[in-house]
Amino acid sequence: MIVHLNGDYETVDYVKDRSVLLYDNMECEEYPPHWHNAMEIIMPLTNGFEAICGNREYIMSERDLLIIPSGVLHSLRAKEGRRLIMLIDNAAFIDNPALTDLTAVMAETVLINKECSQEFLDLAGSIMRDIYVLYSNFNEVSEVYIYIKVLTLLAKVKEYQLSQVKYNDDGRYAETFSVVLRYIDQNYMNDITLEELSSVAGYSTYHFSRLFKKYSNTTFINFLNRRRVRAAEMMLIEGDMSITDVAMQSGFSSLTTFNRVFKLINGYTPSEYKKLYKMSHTSDDPPRK
Repeated sequence: MIVHLNGDYETVDYVKDRSVLLYDNMECEEYPPHWHNAMEIIMPLTNGFEAICGNREYIMSERDLLIIPSGVLHSLRAKEGRRLIMLIDNAAFIDNPALTDLTAVMAETVLINKECSQEFLDLAGSIMRDIYVLYSNFNEVSEVYIYIKVLTLLAKVKEYQLSQVKYNDDGRYAETFSVVLRYIDQNYMNDITLEELSSVAGYSTYHFSRLFKKYSNTTFINFLNRRRVRAAEMMLIEGDMSITDVAMQSGFSSLTTFNRVFKLINGYTPSEYKKLYKMSHTSDDPPRK
């Protein structure tokens, strides 16, 4: 149950000094459109479950997994049954160069079901069961191991996605796109063009555009904008920079474009986002889900 929403923004009420929440949820209740700064993973245990992320409907069967990135507006339909719902602060993943290759996994909603492969589905389910055991028997190091398990899950998702992509003749497709992702990560604050990235990858612009979408599950411009917005979020909550300075340093050419793209992705303008973050971290009685 979502106890409190500020508009459609939900503040995740983590236990003190922890940044992971795991609900063993059996409520038949409608969850209205909302978003938060946590990555959300849903796994139905008995009966299925349904979610709408953005404009797309995801219908889950028992033991399927749905990974919803932070900042994605989503709603959950009322349905009898039992499911695990995990919320995890992914701040530790952002701006970590070692995790650049997982950026695409954390940018778009991912459904893991039998259409992927039974082996992959079983592996994902096993990781979630391990997380459930760790959370149920929580101690001083449990959260560290939970983060390791989450990273393992994301890495396995990326491996599966790579296995579905047609490699080029010399087998360097994955290596090439690792270079591309790192190039974006190191240069998102600059004026990166599709033509520039195509040259880095060694493909024609048309071919690169198609391959990039297949590899990352989104378009180049959407991927780049999400990377810039993620960088802007950190600047907004960690310092006293002006909105204009944040826009410029995160790679946006104008304040108007920054406000429009930021609101499109997060549902709020940068100034509203900063205000909501401060409210959620200064309240004596933080809202709960």
